[in-house]
Amino acid sequence: MAILRRLALALAITATGMAAAMAEDVKCDLCEEWNQPQQPFRIVGNTYYVGPRGLSAVLVTGDQGHILLDGALPQSAPLIMRNIAVLGFRIEDVKLIVNSHAHGDHAGGIAQLQRASGATVAASVLAARALRAGLVGPDDPQYKANNPDRFPKVAQVTEVADGGVLRVGALAVTAHLTPGHTTGGTTWSWQSCENGRCFNVVYADSLNPMSQDGFRFLGNATEPDRSASFQASIDKIAALKCDVMIAVHPGFSNLLEKHAARTSGSNPFIVPGECRTYAASAHQRLAKRIKSEASQ
Repeated sequence: MAILRRLALALAITATGMAAAMAEDVKCDLCEEWNQPQQPFRIVGNTYYVGPRGLSAVLVTGDQGHILLDGALPQSAPLIMRNIAVLGFRIEDVKLIVNSHAHGDHAGGIAQLQRASGATVAASVLAARALRAGLVGPDDPQYKANNPDRFPKVAQVTEVADGGVLRVGALAVTAHLTPGHTTGGTTWSWQSCENGRCFNVVYADSLNPMSQDGFRFLGNATEPDRSASFQASIDKIAALKCDVMIAVHPGFSNLLEKHAARTSGSNPFIVPGECRTYAASAHQRLAKRIKSEASQ
């Protein structure tokens, strides 16, 4: 009966949220594919995946309230709320929402999730600026002046500095500024425990050197060289204590494959050193991009 009640509540939440989100939907080539429903699942200890199939949203639960990392697309918010309910938790008990980077596919659902929960929203200084505006600014490598990335504005955003620690009861998440993919990119870390062991969990921001045509990470006459700070972000993620890594796009850390491979006796999400592997791949992509820019 408890499971049926959870499902009924989840369906009601989804129906209500879908109506609110439809007018705010973000459109993109991959949005429909990314936003396919995904059943929620435990990653490790009190850390759960609650996002749609192609965009990570992570719930860290505690007795005095929960922390949600990212909100995916505006149209993802009902799915995230449904997944939280399916797990037996309440959106109203989410007390803190943090953001990896302020693009519509990771920040778009935050405004609706904040309204539903009453949670504090926190982000880096530059990400907070974009969240309040509901708009990617000209400092973003993917900025398009004639069609900027827009998403629902977030009414109130708390700014967090590099190394800042945010707490909800006994829960604590640490911000690690990792600019590159965006100027305000942030990687988050915390600890989750299961079976008498505690693990360092890292929610790794994107390290993909994507941009609009004409943008140069090496800079130009009017824009600074960002290649060194991007490489420093890669090195920072590589150096983190990292037993479990969750990428902002689940495919970059094979989350769904790990979930499918999980058994009662093993947890494939626990991969010490995966942050170094993730960073090494990012270093190769950035080096290729810089080499291409330097040859032009």
